[in-house]
Amino acid sequence: MVGKRLKTRRVVIGVAAGGALLAGTPLVASAVASEDAPPTVSAKGAKLLDVNSGESVYDKAGDTARPLASTTKIMVASVVLDENVDLNDQVEVQQRYRDYVTEHHASTADLQTGDKVTVRQLLYAALLPSGADAAYALAEKVGDGDTPAERVASFKRKMNAKTVQLGLPKTHFETFDGTGDDTTTPEELTRLTRHAMKNPVFRQVVSTKQYKGDAPAANGRMRHYTWTNTNRLLGAYPGAIGIKTGTTSKAGECLVFAATRGDKTLVGTVLNSKDRYDDAAKLLDHGFGTDHAKDLKLRKLPSGSQQD
Repeated sequence: MVGKRLKTRRVVIGVAAGGALLAGTPLVASAVASEDAPPTVSAKGAKLLDVNSGESVYDKAGDTARPLASTTKIMVASVVLDENVDLNDQVEVQQRYRDYVTEHHASTADLQTGDKVTVRQLLYAALLPSGADAAYALAEKVGDGDTPAERVASFKRKMNAKTVQLGLPKTHFETFDGTGDDTTTPEELTRLTRHAMKNPVFRQVVSTKQYKGDAPAANGRMRHYTWTNTNRLLGAYPGAIGIKTGTTSKAGECLVFAATRGDKTLVGTVLNSKDRYDDAAKLLDHGFGTDHAKDLKLRKLPSGSQQD
């Protein structure tokens, strides 16, 4: 690679030294384009931002609103963390959380009725296996009201109020798990995630490949939970640090991702992709000036893991 780059530079310099007439020749145009041409991705919408500066690195239909599937849970986590809820508070798992998963054919953390899990554990359960049951529990915990329905409705209002606060006019949530008519743009979802990544708890959770923990069970014993991150980019792309998958028939394959190289961190989104991990790797290569996508070997998920 180094030799190839040096050779390209010699060609450009040599032609430039030959006179202004040659500066516009196809040879020079081709050499320049090979260095700067953005990648082609299968996603219908994509965005890449520099986390530190907020500057755009890549854009494809970045302002077009689309369904976002389970990446909705990024907003769920943001609301919970921004409200400064005690992460050690326990929440008792209700049967209605499990019923919701069954009714909506949603991904699950397989929370067991009567178990008492902490808010921190619920964040892992919502963001790693993409548990709709965990997102439901968080919505009830943080929402205001006297009944479960009132608290869930309140939480969804908080989600949409957060879009106003962050200046995301094309982002709207009707559910806490992305199974409804929730929409956003690649630009706005990436900006939301940039906000979420400022919280160290969020960063820690989404960068975790697998979480193991115990919770008091209804029978008085301890239940052991293991949740595997559905984001297969972790451990596959150098420097990957998250963030969230999402898939529905309407939304297609979605992925919000981030990676760090040295002091540079990039965060991006692909919506309605045919190969979200390849798309993400290409975009990160573009931002870092690297070439890892062609050798990408995705992390295998354990048998029985959620697929989101």
